Amino acid sequence: MTHPPNAPAAPAARSTAPAPVRPTGVPTQPSPAPGTVPPQGRGAWAVGRERLRVAATTEPGRLQILGAVLAALLVAFGVVTAFQVDDRAAAADDVVHRSQPLSGDAAAIYRYLADADTTAASGFLAGTLEPEESRKRYDRDIAAAARLLVEAAAGTDGSGRSAAEIATLNEQLPRYTGLVERARAANRQGLPLGGAYLRYANQQMTSTLLPAAERLYTAETERLRKDDVSARTWPYLSVAVGLIVLVALGWAQRRNYVRTHRVFNHGLLAATAATVVALLWLATAHTLARAGLNDAQAHGQESLQVLNTARISSLTARANENLTLVARGAVLTEDRTKDKYEADYAASMEALTGALAAADALADDADGRTPVDEAVNRVRTWQTLHKEARSKDEAGDYEGALVRIVGPKDSTGQAFDQVDAALERALVHEKAEFTRSAEDAGAALTALPLGAAALGILGAAGAVLGINRRLSEYR
Repeated sequence: MTHPPNAPAAPAARSTAPAPVRPTGVPTQPSPAPGTVPPQGRGAWAVGRERLRVAATTEPGRLQILGAVLAALLVAFGVVTAFQVDDRAAAADDVVHRSQPLSGDAAAIYRYLADADTTAASGFLAGTLEPEESRKRYDRDIAAAARLLVEAAAGTDGSGRSAAEIATLNEQLPRYTGLVERARAANRQGLPLGGAYLRYANQQMTSTLLPAAERLYTAETERLRKDDVSARTWPYLSVAVGLIVLVALGWAQRRNYVRTHRVFNHGLLAATAATVVALLWLATAHTLARAGLNDAQAHGQESLQVLNTARISSLTARANENLTLVARGAVLTEDRTKDKYEADYAASMEALTGALAAADALADDADGRTPVDEAVNRVRTWQTLHKEARSKDEAGDYEGALVRIVGPKDSTGQAFDQVDAALERALVHEKAEFTRSAEDAGAALTALPLGAAALGILGAAGAVLGINRRLSEYR
């Protein structure tokens, strides 16, 4: 059976709707390929990392990265050195202008208080009418102690140990002076109660005021020690960064030589020279600063501490010596076998002679040794006169003992004044020695912070110029 051939399919019906008109000036947008997804947006960090990866695959890119790293290391070296050296220079300046003066003021507060107590007892022994010079000396001591307390309060931390001791001293000092005035008033009237008030005032001084002053001196001396340690500590971080920079610069120059067979790159060579100069300057300046601080400590600070101990001991011995006659055996030691003030005098004199021996060993020149030797000789005279006074007192010759203690000539009071004057001269000399050595230490570090920062910037500029010189070969 025959079939007719299949007829071709009818053409698709065409739409009679008009095609949309594209606005004039708008470019034709390509259609996305079938099965493709538009790329997702990436963060700046990812883009930067990708660019860095691409740059690291070419030599110009590697050179740019190397230049940036070297410049950053050199700037970091300059900044770290400037900060660390500036910190040590500030500590050295504090040693000279803050810590040591505050430590000296604290010792002076103790001396003034002890001298005021000694002078009050001496004036009491002089009779019902206290000598005018004794009264003036007492007033000067109290005024000087009060002034130094104000200065110490201004220079110390308001919440530290020193502040607490200063508050105690400011609170107790008026009570002490009030007791002394009561003792004087009773003494002028010839009343035995004056001696009791004076002993109570001395007890207030020795049990409250002087221990607080001693703790203040200890706290300020500790702060001086900390500032001294901070000033002499090596800037290890700066040295470490400097050595890392030198290693990096050496590696960069070797890399340059291996790839180009050129021995020197002037920019990298200049950066290396700047780093070496900065490291040598740092090592030299800090060595000189440490030497100056060591000299200040050995020939100034230690001598000052020993001399302050000697002067405090002499003042304590003098106060106990006077009170021996004021109390006249009324106050005994805990075992009830000895006069308390005589026993305290002996202990203070032992401390005085030991401190003078140490000061003589620490003195490194004639100007420092001469006043110490004079103090030693006057102490011997003092001890001899004291023995004579005790012999007279024990024999019942109170007036003879009194002349040996407070008389105008050949008395322990005269010997004490000579010892005190000699110790004052020794203190002035050692303080000048300390200040000179410590200032030399600070001067060695003065210009280094700015110089290290400048050398770091110059080194970074040299490294960048050296790398750019290589980059120019690829253009």
